[in-house]
Amino acid sequence: MMTLDSSRQVHDYSLSSPTAVSVRCEATLELGRKLTKELGIDQSVDTLGRWMAHYIAELIQNVEKASSEERPAKMRACCDAILNLWKHRHTLSDGKRPFEELEPLLKILESIDPEDDTPRYFREVRSVTSAAGKNDEVEKWLKLIDGLDYSAKVLIRYCLTQAARNSINKSVEWVALAEAAGADEGIEFPIINMIFDEADMLKDSDSGVEARERIEDRIKRLEEFAKMAMAVVSDLRQEV
Repeated sequence: MMTLDSSRQVHDYSLSSPTAVSVRCEATLELGRKLTKELGIDQSVDTLGRWMAHYIAELIQNVEKASSEERPAKMRACCDAILNLWKHRHTLSDGKRPFEELEPLLKILESIDPEDDTPRYFREVRSVTSAAGKNDEVEKWLKLIDGLDYSAKVLIRYCLTQAARNSINKSVEWVALAEAAGADEGIEFPIINMIFDEADMLKDSDSGVEARERIEDRIKRLEEFAKMAMAVVSDLRQEV
């Protein structure tokens, strides 16, 4: 069960300079304001969410009204509560979770990085290919399976990245706030950054040599996949 235990330290503030701590704390307050707005103080029918929104809003007001002597302690308690709530963001109710619209895509994107050589569908193909030995016909078909696996990852990732573009803009603010606050990133951030990287690669392909080479390699392998698919279509037509 989630609790907002503000007494538990989330950050080790002693490791940072006073200026860095101040900047990070202000960023954390902004994250708290965003969470409070998302949870909804007055309109939400989610009782627990409404209580958490009130609680965080009250802590933020305490910081804003605190004297110079009281402010450090109240700021720390407020930041720890905000970061603890952020850590439990996945348990928030439907319609209130950051990155909620990306959740179905994140689960799939996590496992289909084309730069990862691990096969997605046929993980034993390479070891079986080696075991095939001198049988050229068997080896040829097994290598085709390996190429199919890579092509499937490229195509699926491209489609999902395009699908994510409609939702990714809503996540940009969450990412920026959480990073500025030094909040727990979880699995979403690498996946979201992967989407950003994919978009940047396509955008930079005109000027970036490495990006252009990666895209050209994908095009070449997809073209080979298309030829192979048409060859299979031809074989199947002869069977009917």
